[in-house]
Amino acid sequence: MPIRLYYFPTPNGRKVSIALEEMGLDYEIERIDILRDEQSRPDFLAISPNGRIPGLVDEDAHGERVVIFESGAILQYLGRKTGRFYPTGEARRSWVDAWLFWQMAGLGPMTGQVTWFRRASAKPGRDPRDCSFALHRYEKEMRRLYGVLETQLAGRDFICDDYSIADMACWPWVAQHHDYLGRLDQFPNIQAWSDRIQTRPAVLRAMVVGLEGLP
Repeated sequence: MPIRLYYFPTPNGRKVSIALEEMGLDYEIERIDILRDEQSRPDFLAISPNGRIPGLVDEDAHGERVVIFESGAILQYLGRKTGRFYPTGEARRSWVDAWLFWQMAGLGPMTGQVTWFRRASAKPGRDPRDCSFALHRYEKEMRRLYGVLETQLAGRDFICDDYSIADMACWPWVAQHHDYLGRLDQFPNIQAWSDRIQTRPAVLRAMVVGLEGLP
């Protein structure tokens, strides 16, 4: 039975499609169109009580139904399931977890706030100055977080040395939204890291998942 992924092509959704493709797992998607508020459907809320994509349903080795929401938890589950891109030793696994949680608590939410306030400030009839203080605050924090990642990538090909679910979690946010801070020339380590990831065959496949029929 294939894994069922409840999905929309956002950075959080793409983290999981990248992992599924990289790990070579059999899966099918059910697209949850967040532009039409489908994340509020009762059947989806039964899988993801927070009403956010992605969600995942699988069966474990004993045939027990596994239901998971939150993209970070899904990545950890898939890493444990396959034994790939998620170290088994405690020290290395804990380091990957730390960077995964860094993305979940920092990079993703701060970038998401910048996205929301930029869109809000561009709405017809809205004075952009209404959002200027919030944009300044979140863009400043986003730049700080890029600085943290830039430092971590110095002398490394990937965040935790080996390619892992930490890279899969962080890269979609950088790939989709880095232009808020301008070109990545000021972050050469991030640029080189992003270039390495975006040419991976599994990543290329994952990036087109769920796009059919969208404007």
